[in-house]
Amino acid sequence: MWLNQLKIAIVQKDMKLLASLLSDIPALEDKKEIENALYLLKEATTLMESLKNETAASMAQVKKNIDFLNSAQANKTAKFDVSS
Repeated sequence: MWLNQLKIAIVQKDMKLLASLLSDIPALEDKKEIENALYLLKEATTLMESLKNETAASMAQVKKNIDFLNSAQANKTAKFDVSS
């Protein structure tokens, strides 16, 4: 059951489910289950690294966009008009 949930979390890229499953890893006794778990854990690690890199790239792009918008904005000088 745990292995199936792990497979689903990886395929769906569900980080909440993945974190929940990784916090409660059951004791596996069957050699085949252990091998499957190791393979899936490697896949989960690869997925997390990939999503981390995507997030970093997105954040860098947002920063570039903000910097561009700030550079395109005219400098406003504060005026204090008391003639009214």
